[in-house]
Formats: sequence, C-alpha cells, structure tokens
Amino acid sequence: MGTTSRSDDRFAVNAAARPNADLGVRWLPVADVDELQRTAYLRILDAAGRAIHERGNFVIVLSGGNTPRGVYRMLRDANADWSNWNVYFGDERCVPAGNGERNSTMAADVWLAHVPIPKDRMHPIPGELGATAGALEYAATLRTVGDFDLVLLGLGEDGHTASLFPNHRWGTGSDAPDVLAIIDAPKPPAQRVSMSAARLSRAREVMFLIAGESKRDAISQWRSGANLPATAIQPKDGVDVLITSALL
Repeated sequence: MGTTSRSDDRFAVNAAARPNADLGVRWLPVADVDELQRTAYLRILDAAGRAIHERGNFVIVLSGGNTPRGVYRMLRDANADWSNWNVYFGDERCVPAGNGERNSTMAADVWLAHVPIPKDRMHPIPGELGATAGALEYAATLRTVGDFDLVLLGLGEDGHTASLFPNHRWGTGSDAPDVLAIIDAPKPPAQRVSMSAARLSRAREVMFLIAGESKRDAISQWRSGANLPATAIQPKDGVDVLITSALL
C-alpha cells in the first residue's frame, strides 16, 4: 500500500519548527474543540485569501464529521470572496442525494446553501450512482483540476481518513487513480466513493481536524509509526494536525 515515511530534508526543517512534531507532520495542539474549530476557521479563510490573491481561485476539499460541522457553521457567516471558491469533497457515502448521512448534505445544510458560491463551482460526489459509477464520474470531474489549495481531513477511531480504511486499498502509488470505488467499507454503508491517498496528497496544504477521546488509540498508533491510512496522505510540504491537547 505504499510507504508511510519521508526522508526529505524539507520535512525535517518543518518538523523542527514545531513542538511534538513527527517527520512530515506538524502537531498543533489546542485547548479544546471550540479553539480547534476557531483556529481551523481562521486558517481556512487565510488560505482562501492567499490563494485568490496569488492564483485567482481557492480550491478546497471538504471532510465530513462533527468537528468540521462546527467549522462550517462559522464559515456560513464569514465575509469571504465566495465567487472564487471551488468546493470538492474527499469522500461520500453511496446513499440517495439529499440523504442526511451524506457529507455534501451536511455541508450544504450548515454552510454551502447559505453563501453565494456559484453552483458550477460546487462539486459534490455523486454517491447516489453507486460506488463504481460514482467514482468514474468524480474522476472525470477532477481530470482538469490541479493541486488543491487546502484539503481538510478527519481521523477515525481505526486510523481511517476520508473513506480509506485499514487493510483496504488506499491508492498510494504514482499510478493510483484519483478516485476509488469502495465496495466493502467496514463501517456502513459498505459502498462509498473516496479520493485516493495520492490525489488527496496533491495539495498545497493538508489539515487534519481531530478531537474526541475515541481517537486516542489511533493517534498513539500514528505517532508510533503504525501503517495507517492517515499516514498515507503525504503532500510535499507535510501535513498540519489540529488536535485537542488532551489527546497528545
């Protein structure tokens, strides 16, 4: 499934710049969930401002879950240049369009449906088509998209991220497809669509948002060098992990 370590000197410099940092990973502890969400909110807006200033567009990949939900609620009221945002999703459950279990439904309900991002710049994964057809269609959507500006990710109790699960295919090789059809996920629903680890790694910034006591064992495994899906996300400039300090 690919290697999970880096030896590039660039990562050693970045790691040394932050306390409690592992190679290629910058651990950024915050006091509690409220501070984590506020910090993430400010970092997203900062990344958007820089991207629009430098390239005219901001390309973000969203994660599902309760922790980003609070961040999305805050973004709903932000004063941002929404017309130049481009929104993608890291993964999706294969359930009907509009279903409350979908990441795109959650994001729309708390944020996206309330801000003037042009509809042709919002790109939900068509999970309603099923894993295989949905993956093929989303791969076509991504075909002309370059590096993402910012990828948001979470961490499951088992170390999964997006819909990349332990002991399953992660798509880490140089020839990996951009999008994977997941037909046997260990958590329901079994069918999902997920960007591959290789595609999620094609980003200027990657930021994990992690809170909750249930994540403690996965964090311990990650920091001890275990081969987890989260460790397969390896952008050239490393990843930032916003995490409640109690978990470190």
